[in-house]
Amino acid sequence: MKGFGNGAGGVRVLLHNKGIVEEDDLDRRWEEATGERVDELIFLSKHTAVSNRPALTVHPIGVPHLRPGDAAPQGGRPGWAAPPSPRIGPWLRHLKKLAQAHNLVPEFEITLEGTHHGPITNTPTMFLEIGSTDEYWKRQDAAQVIALLVWEGLGLGGGAAVGNWNGEKDKNRVLLGIGGGHYAPRHMDIVLKDGVWVGHLLSGYSLPMEDPSQSKAETNTKEIGGTWREAIKAGFEATQSAFPGGEILAHLDHKSFKSWQKNAITGFLGEQNIKIGKPNDFY
Repeated sequence: MKGFGNGAGGVRVLLHNKGIVEEDDLDRRWEEATGERVDELIFLSKHTAVSNRPALTVHPIGVPHLRPGDAAPQGGRPGWAAPPSPRIGPWLRHLKKLAQAHNLVPEFEITLEGTHHGPITNTPTMFLEIGSTDEYWKRQDAAQVIALLVWEGLGLGGGAAVGNWNGEKDKNRVLLGIGGGHYAPRHMDIVLKDGVWVGHLLSGYSLPMEDPSQSKAETNTKEIGGTWREAIKAGFEATQSAFPGGEILAHLDHKSFKSWQKNAITGFLGEQNIKIGKPNDFY
């Protein structure tokens, strides 16, 4: 791969020819090739959406809802979730400020996405994407905003970096999003508040649940099939590993669940000792 470095700052930019979701174990491969420790991975990517709406997006990665042996059409390993970068929340807020300052808003939507796709990593990871069509992928003003986000977010210009995690801070509660659509609007309402940290965001499609309408299984989570339990557990454990010293709170998009789904999920969270947070608990 062709690469660029910023001297003593320890930041590398790599250019590659493969599909980005195919670059499995980039952190391990880099360490083996160079001896340099990889502390975090930031993938700069194109985003596609059926709506074709211009957007700048931020999201964690993983496919924790897939079963072993399932095909992973966009990379990753079934049942796996990468540690989410602690910068996701702070960078989303900074991205919105930069986009507004460069007059990209309201033309461009600034948004989170739910956890999805590969590549496999074991290092705190996030994706930054420009969407959603060829017309917008080529927009230099959008690319400049993403470049500024990385430059300022990592403190490369001499200023303080944005989003360095310190679990001893007073505000150490981390949002684990459960439910809702791919762009997580109800989780977004919380994340846009200053001081909110973000872990995995498990959209409704990442929580497959088999309808128990033929039985009375409203509170018996063991009778509700699907991989929703495995997805929640993988997302929680990966988030916990990325935020040492943090308190992980599940935030449920209640309106996206039927009553039997909500009962099952809250019951499982209780069994796993995962606390549920209300909006005011995060700030």
